[in-house]
Amino acid sequence: MNSIRKAALAALAAATLPALAACSPGADAPAGDATTAAATAGLTISNARLVLPPVSGNPAVVYFDLSYNGAPGVSLTSVAVEGAGMTMLHDNVESEGKMQMVMTDAVPLTQGTPVSFKPGGLHVMAMQPSDALKAGGTAKVIFTLSDGTTTTADVPVRAAGDER
Repeated sequence: MNSIRKAALAALAAATLPALAACSPGADAPAGDATTAAATAGLTISNARLVLPPVSGNPAVVYFDLSYNGAPGVSLTSVAVEGAGMTMLHDNVESEGKMQMVMTDAVPLTQGTPVSFKPGGLHVMAMQPSDALKAGGTAKVIFTLSDGTTTTADVPVRAAGDER
């Protein structure tokens, strides 16, 4: 009887997983956004988007989800955006009771553990976005790992106020 109960619970959990995934923070990105699988780097990039600033000249931001399937001890060390002056990896952390944006040098990657770059968490600031980055277009984004491998994705560009 106990094994029947366990089997029923497992079946119920498997049936509800797709519904739970739709409620995840990454679910606000429409299906069909840039997804790039790169076997050489061991990265899969999904739900990627570059969001333009509401005021021209201010930084843009890049959000994405990634999963890693490669050697241990590797980190994401940089994300470059063609059409931006420079980029910085940022995280939001609590310090003295306040949320604060801080720069991070690298994001450790673990095989099978997804990492989300999303509003209110890890994100990439794209400083000095050029006029070449236009809503509705795409931006070439280059992801670099600590072992020197790179992955490139064409990422949709969204206007400020569009879904993040």
